[in-house]
Parts: sequence; structure tokens; C-alpha cells
Amino acid sequence: MNLGRLLKQRAAEGRPVRVGVIGAGKFSSMFLAQARTTPGLHLLGLADLSVERAEKALAATGWDLKTQAANSFDDALKTGRTFITDDADKLIAANGLDVVVDITGSPAAAIRHTLAAIALGRHVVNVTVEADVLAGPLLAERARKAGVVYALAYGDQPALVCEMVDWAEACGFRVVSAGKGTKYLPQYVRSTPATVWDHYGLTAEQAAAAGMNSQMFNSFLDGTKSSIEMASISNATGLKAPRDGLAFPPCGADDLPRMLIPRADGGVLEETGLVEVVSSLARDGKQVPRDLRWGVYVVFEAGSDDARAAYTRRSFREYGMITDKSGRYSALYRPYHMIGLELGISVAAAALRNEPTGTPDAFRSDVAAVAKKALAPGEMLDGEGGYTVWGKIMRAEDSLARRALPIGLAHKVKLTKPVAEGAIVSWDDVAIAEDETVRVRREMERRFAPKKAAAA
Repeated sequence: MNLGRLLKQRAAEGRPVRVGVIGAGKFSSMFLAQARTTPGLHLLGLADLSVERAEKALAATGWDLKTQAANSFDDALKTGRTFITDDADKLIAANGLDVVVDITGSPAAAIRHTLAAIALGRHVVNVTVEADVLAGPLLAERARKAGVVYALAYGDQPALVCEMVDWAEACGFRVVSAGKGTKYLPQYVRSTPATVWDHYGLTAEQAAAAGMNSQMFNSFLDGTKSSIEMASISNATGLKAPRDGLAFPPCGADDLPRMLIPRADGGVLEETGLVEVVSSLARDGKQVPRDLRWGVYVVFEAGSDDARAAYTRRSFREYGMITDKSGRYSALYRPYHMIGLELGISVAAAALRNEPTGTPDAFRSDVAAVAKKALAPGEMLDGEGGYTVWGKIMRAEDSLARRALPIGLAHKVKLTKPVAEGAIVSWDDVAIAEDETVRVRREMERRFAPKKAAAA
């Protein structure tokens, strides 16, 4: 609240919030389209491995490169223009920068950029959720100690769900479940980049013409991205992962308070306080009425059957809220998320209120690499959305006990042992180099391992 007013005030004072963006893909372009028209916000720099790609992203989103492109970071600082570079490190170190936004999609790059930004006293908004699940609790702790913010990206589902959970708790409700919607059927778990477009009703030629990446879209389809996002929410809110992974129950908006509640009360959850993703498709492939494919939700309860909770349940009825049969459970949902168009909320909240739009405070959930097919020694894992593995959410203590290989590290890694289809890939099954990303992950595990896992 009041972020728009605060931004206008900064604009009037001639002290805009200066932001640097790393990555010039679709998510970035959506932010660029809005940053151009947001008062009090100055895009100091845009970094991408391809300067040409960065220039095209700016031009496509309404920027006039002839008048708005700067010759250097110092020039950008003086003139209010934007410097385009292929050097992310120089962007992070630029004078006057307030907030760094990583939109690279690479866990290794995002972790490196985040640590560099924190060391220089920059706030960080991390769009690369894979990096957050791999090492977020450690990154957030480093940021807190440095007096800066490490935030999930508003507009993406994890930050939006964190906001809804926070709303429910601030209202005094007990959160029963929270998550998002997606298009999912059980057979999608075996989908590969070669089959993904069949499930979207597209040809490979149509997808290529639209600039759609088959491996990225396959991660959305095979459940990996959903697991990553739910693990991020879990680590930021205190909600737990389902013991057997996400169930993807078919469920529309009106059925949330009847289905996304514990089985003991007629729902589908093993217990209260879980993350879960609802499918927009019934198991026979038919569309679910009033589906939440693009949305997010939170289910909450009025309380136990006593006089105080009875008043809240009565209020639910009086104000037309949809509930379960008992009137105890209700839900709030948002039918859409606007991705990069909303990212400025995170930037403004960090710079103006020193407040993250969701941030991990514990290692509660992890995402393990699971074999999509029988894998043989010598095969190379190809990571999220690929041909070899998919990502399954697990509780952190279970993941550590099984020495599960995180999906964020299962890319360009060679197997040394056979892994059966459907089996979790272990650290012991691969040859993996001790690079910076692995060291950061190992440190996160040591510092934030749940007590049961640490004791084991």
C-alpha cells in the first residue's frame, strides 16, 4: 500500500529508485514495458549476454534507443537514461544502483549475481525461482545481515501466494492450504521437449515463430515448475509440502474450500497447512468449470466449533463467501497473475520500505530430480523440463535423508550409476564438480537443515 504515492514523491524530489535488470527475455520485457511509464523508477541499466537482444527487448516495449540509451553508467546516472551492457558484474557495481533484478533463469548465474549485489549493499529481487529453491534461505540470511532485501518477484505466483498467506494470517485466519492453478494431467510427467507442443495444441513451427522455448514450457507441463514454485512458497511461509509430492487435484475456484482441506473434513489434503497446485483439467481431460489455470489461491478457516468461531462462520454466510458444508472453511483467489507487468511492486517495496515481497526464512521444502525414464551410467542429465528428469517437491528432511539431487543441479551432470524410471536421483548417482553453486547449496544445507535431518 502507498507504493504509488511514495514513487511519485521520489519522482517529485528528483530521487528515483534506480534499478538494474539482468536478462532480456519475456519476463524482463514485461517489466520493461511498465518501467518506462512508472513515476519515480529509473532503469539505470539492462544487462544481457547479447546486447542486441537487450536492445530489441527495449525497442519492442516502447523505448526509444536514440534518446533513451546512455553511453555509460555514469551517463545514465546523470541523464536518467539507460545503459545497455553484456557485463552483469559492471551493472551490479554501477554507482547509484538501488535494486538488482535477476531474470536469467540460471540458478548458478542468479546465485552469483545475488551474492555480488548483497556484498555491494544492493537490494535483490530474484525472479529465478530455481535459485531460490536451491539456496534461498542462505541468500536471504546474507541479505538480512547486510541490511538489504532479498525478495521473491511480485507478479510471479510465489510472491502473490505469499501475499495472500500473509493477508490471511494478519486477519487472524488459520491458513489451511495455498498455491496456484495449472494445466496438468498425470501423463504429463513423461512429457519431453519433443512432445510438449502436442499438449499445448501447437506445432513446433508455430512455437518457434512465437519464440517459445520447448524445454521451459515443458517444465510448466511436467510439474517441475509447479514443484519449484510451491517449494519457494513453503520456505517463505511455513506451509509444508505434501509427503507424496503434489497431487494436482482437478478443482475450480468455487470448490477450493470444499476440496483443499483435510481429508478428515471431506477434502483431499493429508493434513492442514500445505502447499498444493490445482489442475484446470479433470482426469478425463475435460475443462474444469471456473478453473484457476492462471491464478493463485489461499484456503483458510474460521476456527474450531466454539462460540467465537461461530461468529466468524456466520459472517462468512452473511457476506456471501463460498464455504464447505460446515461453513468453517473459505477461500480467496485471484484468477490471473501478470508476471513481469507487476514486478515493479517488488522493486518499490524493497527500495522504499525495505520490505521483501516474500522471502525464505527456513529450509522446509526441496525439489528433487526424478528419472523420467530408465537412465544408464554415462548419460547426461539435462535438467528442468528436459528429456531425463522432472522435479518433485519433497519435505527438506526427507530430501536430505535420501541424499536427493536438487533439480537445480541436475543439468549437464553425468550419471555414474543406473537410475530406474520414477526413482529419485541421488548425489551418489552422479559425478558433480564442486563449483560455487554446489558450495553455496552445501552451506545452505548445513546451516538450515531441519533438526530431524541434521540429527540423522
